[in-house]
Amino acid sequence: MDLSLYSEDVFSRYKSASQRIRVLSERWFDDQMYCPACSSKTITRHPNNKPVLDFFCPDCGEQFQLKSQSKAFTGKVTDGAYKPMVEAFRTNTAPNFFFLHYSKENYSALNLLLVPRFFLSESTIEKRNALSADARRSGFVGCNILFKNIAQEGRIQVIEKSTELSHEAVRESWRKISFLKKSKPESKGWINDILWCINQIGRTEFSLKELSVFEGHLKELHPDNNNIEAKIRQQLQFLRNKGYLNFVDNKGNYNLAR
Repeated sequence: MDLSLYSEDVFSRYKSASQRIRVLSERWFDDQMYCPACSSKTITRHPNNKPVLDFFCPDCGEQFQLKSQSKAFTGKVTDGAYKPMVEAFRTNTAPNFFFLHYSKENYSALNLLLVPRFFLSESTIEKRNALSADARRSGFVGCNILFKNIAQEGRIQVIEKSTELSHEAVRESWRKISFLKKSKPESKGWINDILWCINQIGRTEFSLKELSVFEGHLKELHPDNNNIEAKIRQQLQFLRNKGYLNFVDNKGNYNLAR
C-alpha cells in the first residue's frame, strides 16, 4: 500500500484546502484500499450524492464511509445528516466507517482505523443542534459520531503510525467480531456498550460486580430499560455463547477469550 496521498494535479486544480484533502483522500482510498470483509483486492466509489455511503465492495457488497482529518480521532467526529444515519442504524443499512488520520506536512497516511457497522448504534452518535435561520443550510440537523463510545473491539487498525498491517491481520480482526452482523440493531448497541464498560475495567479478567458500577452510564444510554442488571447478564451470556468470553466460576467472574 502506497501511503502517499499527494497528487500535483489536485493541488493545481483546487485552491481550497478542504477540497484538496477531500479529493486526495477519496482518490487514495479508491486506489489503495482493499475489502476487509472478503478477499476482494478493491473497493469502489459510489456515485456522488449517495446519502451516508462513499464506497462499496463489488464482491461482498459491504458499504463504507471515509472520514479524513489531520488530527488524531478522539472524542467526537462530525458527520452528516442525523435522520439518515439513525434510519440506517434501524434498518441495518449503516456503512462501515474508515477514519484516516493524515500528515498535513507531506500528505501521507499516518493511521487508518476501521469501525465495522455492527459496532455502531444510536448510542454512538449524537444529534447536533439545527443550523440557525441565517445559515446557508438553515434548519439542517447533523450528527457527531461519538468515537470515544466505541469499544476497542470495534476499532480495527489498518495503518498504525505509518505502518500498514497485513491484510490477513485486518481480515482476522473483522472475522472475530463479525458474529454481531446478524444481531438486531438494539442488541448491537448493547454489546458495544458492554464491551466499552469492560474496556474501562482494563483487565482481561473482571467480575459482574465491577460491571455493575456502570449501571448509571448504561441507563443514560438506554433510558427505556428498567432492568439494567438483567440486561448486562444477558449480554454476557450472549458473548459467552459466541466464544468471546468465558465464565470463570459461579461467583460472577469472567475472562475474555483472547
